Amino acid sequence: MSSDTDTDVTLPEATGIGASDSTGPDPTAAQATEAHAAAAQVIEAQAPDAYATAAQVIEAQAPDAYATAAQVIEAQAPEAHATAARTGEAITTSALHAAATGADTFPGALREALNRRGLSLERVSERLRMRGITISQATLSSWQRGRSQPERARSLRAVEVLEEILELPAGALRSLLGPRRPRGRITPPGAEGAALQILGEDSVVEKALGARFRHFNQETSSLMVHDIVRMGESGTLSAISTTNVLRASRAGADRAIFVLSFDDEAAEPVDIRVSCGRLAEATYLKGLKSLVLEIHFGRELAKLDTTVVSYAVEVSPSETPATHYERWSRTNLHEYLQQVFFHPGALPSDCHRYVREKVGAPPRARRRIPLSESHDVHVLTSRCKPGVHGVAWDYGTGTRGTGDRPG
Repeated sequence: MSSDTDTDVTLPEATGIGASDSTGPDPTAAQATEAHAAAAQVIEAQAPDAYATAAQVIEAQAPDAYATAAQVIEAQAPEAHATAARTGEAITTSALHAAATGADTFPGALREALNRRGLSLERVSERLRMRGITISQATLSSWQRGRSQPERARSLRAVEVLEEILELPAGALRSLLGPRRPRGRITPPGAEGAALQILGEDSVVEKALGARFRHFNQETSSLMVHDIVRMGESGTLSAISTTNVLRASRAGADRAIFVLSFDDEAAEPVDIRVSCGRLAEATYLKGLKSLVLEIHFGRELAKLDTTVVSYAVEVSPSETPATHYERWSRTNLHEYLQQVFFHPGALPSDCHRYVREKVGAPPRARRRIPLSESHDVHVLTSRCKPGVHGVAWDYGTGTRGTGDRPG
């Protein structure tokens, strides 16, 4: 189970939910027309099982437009977009906007040309090799995603041959190359770089947010977070509620985006309630097992102004018991409180807390924590440093458990 906010995320290990928030301008759906149309064709032909296929189409044709899948699914395969989002009043639910194709940039022009010619990166790499130029699929992927750009003589020669292979005018791609980048590994600036340090590249959060990942938590940061996780009688995730105190890093911040990720496909959100803030969007991306929430503050914040966002998500029963809950933080939190409530019929035999330097890293600072009379455990961390902060538990032989990561 995992939960992300602008400074932290929770990643449980058997049935999980994750949340992350981001602020920044939204690209328009009209700018991703080609990716939308391709996904729509796939869904029309293969719905209701077309969600994963749509994701593959978008990943292949417009990697930054992953969010378009949500719009397509909502329109043409409603059963794959089953999220019951409710607050005290009617909710306006909008699809995630797709990223711009960026055809006036080298990555965008390359993607557009590949899409038009219908060539896979593998096939392009083979054709380059037949011309005596060795460029891996990974490098081509990095070029079309804007992660790197051709600069060395061999790479520039490859660009010229690419123009021929893709039937582009001479100089169509090379003329779009930006200035030479500094050598050595450089962490992307701002919120995106901080998130990548903890999450790694190509994470579920990055795929769920698409182009908006670049603006992840750009306008706000978390000061305090309180997570309450409730487990059901079978030891599976039942619900999660989060209260987040946010501070504006610049004037004009008026919303935050949260991404909640589930490990078990059977665990899907069935009810969403926002008690502080206004829910403007609730999109469940079934192929990513992730829920994207956009919550508006109701006003524009002045710089350093604070606001409180509170939401709760009920989850359908999953197939495997959860065994831990984690939250990652890319910046310092003033305070983080994590509580896990267990059902009286499924109490753990052992609970402990731990910390990871980043997602997937070995746990350290492991320490046992007691179960209270209220059948809950909690961890309170002040001056919470960047990293992953988690609670894990063991049901022993009393409850069926798999040890799979729930988040």
